[in-house]
Amino acid sequence: MQAVILAAGEGKRLRPLTKNRPKALIPVANNPIIDYPIQALLDCGIRDIIIVVGYRKEHVIRHLNRCDAPIEVVEQKQQLGTGDALRCAASLIREEFLVLPGDNIIDAPSISRIMAVQNSVLVKEHPHPSNFGVVMMDKEGVSCIIEKPEHAPSFTVSTGIYHLTPDFLPHLTENSLTDAVNGMIAKGGHLGVVMAEEWHDAVYPWDLLALNRKILRDISPLKSGSIDRTAVIRGPVRIGKGATISPFTVITGPAIIGNDAEIGSHCTIGPFVSIGDRVRVEPFTLLEHSLLMEDSAIGSHSRVTEAVIGEGSSFGDHTTVEPGVPLMEIEGTLMRGRFGCVVGDRVRADPLCIFQGALVGNDVRIRGGKMITGFDAFQDGVMVV
Repeated sequence: MQAVILAAGEGKRLRPLTKNRPKALIPVANNPIIDYPIQALLDCGIRDIIIVVGYRKEHVIRHLNRCDAPIEVVEQKQQLGTGDALRCAASLIREEFLVLPGDNIIDAPSISRIMAVQNSVLVKEHPHPSNFGVVMMDKEGVSCIIEKPEHAPSFTVSTGIYHLTPDFLPHLTENSLTDAVNGMIAKGGHLGVVMAEEWHDAVYPWDLLALNRKILRDISPLKSGSIDRTAVIRGPVRIGKGATISPFTVITGPAIIGNDAEIGSHCTIGPFVSIGDRVRVEPFTLLEHSLLMEDSAIGSHSRVTEAVIGEGSSFGDHTTVEPGVPLMEIEGTLMRGRFGCVVGDRVRADPLCIFQGALVGNDVRIRGGKMITGFDAFQDGVMVV
């Protein structure tokens, strides 16, 4: 069996985090999201994997070249939709195949389930079905898939994972994979339903916090680097090579600390914290339920909760990040999301700043003593004075 992973899209609703990288490369628990579907396929014995790239394709290809897996890469020159992306890989499809999004997390047991049912879609119950394709069913199977309806008639959504045969490929006359599937059903084709065990997607930036928590629950403990004898490690914690854990720091798992990270003395880290490579956390800082990407930094005497912090960003001393529930408009839709902050890449915040439900763009500079909420600093490259 073959597998086609669609990783050509940008993920606009996750901006600013996708301004410099595709959604599939956003790190969760210190691994790019695309690694999780790849590993699930390998665990199920699928070795013939095709990946369709497009937006920021050089970043994806560079990452895939480091993967120890047999992968063939196909380029979608224009991001015209998932149907067009699959069409780009059609010439390489020789047998029955799976289609998977490269920016979702799926487990191997769910992949194994759908492998057993030809011409089927993997579905899951979801509390917010309007963000996905809602699956309508009758006695025969799927009757249609309604893409992102304003008023969803069901809580059963498509994961975007299909088990298809080459006979499906002529139906790819539309740019949307959902439209192609609906067209196949309208012409008398059958599509069965398989229920997923574990499937997760991050639609908006703050969803990454929930994704991070779910993955961290399954990590295995590992202690590398230099850990001071007075430091306390509780629960499942992974500490990377070259990392430094300073005196009197307490780390509560599940948590992961990347290679060459520096955790200062008297810090409290965790639970549900991912700290990327070369991150620096200065003394007397509390950090919980957060995701810090590579080369970021948190100043001393700070308290950071429910934060997503992009690569190379830094917060000054005495920073406070606490959850808020701001009203925001994303892609023309008003919504509320509970989080402390989502900060893009290379943001610089001076000491004594407070973030509460703040969405901050890339390359933003924030002067000291500011209160940042909602979209106050969303625009890339602005200075908040």
